[in-house]
Amino acid sequence: MAARWLALTALLLLPLASAASQERNINYQLLGATRQGSAAAARDLLDRGAKPDTRDRNGDTPLNLAVRGGEAELASLLLERGASPDLPNLAGVTPLMSAAFHGHAELVGLLLDRGAATAAVDRLDKTAMVYAAGAGHADCVGALLDAGVDVNARYRHQLTALMWASASGDPATVEVLLRHGADVTARDDRGKTALTVATEEGHAEIARLLRAEGCRRTGDC
Repeated sequence: MAARWLALTALLLLPLASAASQERNINYQLLGATRQGSAAAARDLLDRGAKPDTRDRNGDTPLNLAVRGGEAELASLLLERGASPDLPNLAGVTPLMSAAFHGHAELVGLLLDRGAATAAVDRLDKTAMVYAAGAGHADCVGALLDAGVDVNARYRHQLTALMWASASGDPATVEVLLRHGADVTARDDRGKTALTVATEEGHAEIARLLRAEGCRRTGDC
């Protein structure tokens, strides 16, 4: 009797196990379609019930993968289908951070329009602004500033976006920050200014820009 009951229970559970397996499979397919940049395949899978916020073994959602690959159409589709703009991966990296680091200004704008959090930090205490400035992506930095990020905010080790940009080697990013009022006299926890950073990194054009701006603001030429 007990054996018959166990067998019956197993039969009853089979449809549930099969449904769970199918759900995992369709979500896995969505991750694959996103990695391949296929909006058409992703749309079909979402129509069939795939979850837009499913995650891979690194904690990445389809949106984070799409943003990293610069797939604007795919990212828009996922957001329209309910994907969260803020879910981080296991390293704490959000879609906005991914877009900022890779210089995808269109996607930065898209995520900001969908309410992505600009103050989120990853496991290294980096924000989207730190990623954008440190990688020298002027358009992304400008979009974040326009969204209300404080140009003189302090990050880990009392670093500012201007210091990160000065280390990047991209003069255009430094110029954007200066136009928005970045403090050229700010010092990190080692006493270094953005000019010190640029000079140590050998970025002569950035050093020139910083000296000129310091002279204009303080008259100390």
